[in-house]
Amino acid sequence: MTNASPFSRVDFSLIDRRIFYPRRDPFSPVPAGAEDHSFPVEPGIEIGGRFYPADSAGPLLLFFHGNGEIASDYDEIGPAYNRLGISLLVADYRGYGRSQGNPSVSTLLSDALTVFDQVEDWRQNQGRTGPLLIMGRSLGSAPAIEIAWRRKERIAALILDSAFAYTLPLLKVLGIPVDTWGLHEEDGFRNHEKISSISKPTLLIAGRRDDLIPYTESETLLQLSSAQRKELVLVPGAGHNDIFARCGAGYFELVSRFIKPLLRKQKR
Repeated sequence: MTNASPFSRVDFSLIDRRIFYPRRDPFSPVPAGAEDHSFPVEPGIEIGGRFYPADSAGPLLLFFHGNGEIASDYDEIGPAYNRLGISLLVADYRGYGRSQGNPSVSTLLSDALTVFDQVEDWRQNQGRTGPLLIMGRSLGSAPAIEIAWRRKERIAALILDSAFAYTLPLLKVLGIPVDTWGLHEEDGFRNHEKISSISKPTLLIAGRRDDLIPYTESETLLQLSSAQRKELVLVPGAGHNDIFARCGAGYFELVSRFIKPLLRKQKR
């Protein structure tokens, strides 16, 4: 498999404008108990993130959000995980939240790997002994799968919410003329290829009425995954952006149930 960045055969900027919807967030207060972090990814560029801590012996979930979200959007979701003993660290992308630079597909995956490496070092220095899990929602499924693919020996599990298997159908929905530009599936993120070599426990969640990324994409990822323990949960009536609203506390309880066997395994 090639190490080239996605879409390396075309002008990145044409795709970036359709994929990313960055919002700045320089002034929102940090909630009580939460912490803002920054991760240098290249000289003059730092990626922001917000950490919602629970017990240091519990699991840590490194989360990559959707293309229209920022870390502070999770100020209510972080405590919901915390009540179940799960720490949440939401990473932004370039140009999002308090991050510097401009978002691009050419740096999305490499930045995620750099952030992961720094989070892992920081976690160990802080004495956080619980398992480290990777989670991605929507566009965030690409950096999450990239980390699980390239750092598979260093993570405990992978969780995907509203994930895509194939890149070209998503680009078409976003209005990108893939046929005119001569794009092929191998030019994209290749989530479907990468997940076939990821054997860590994998949980997929998708809405049955998602008209942006159909739930069949999650079914494909489930089928292609090489994990022995893998599960797909389809949420009735849910679209792309209302799974939290429809599931309520059940969403976080689902993630917690998936994580519990990892904790038992760690104690052996």
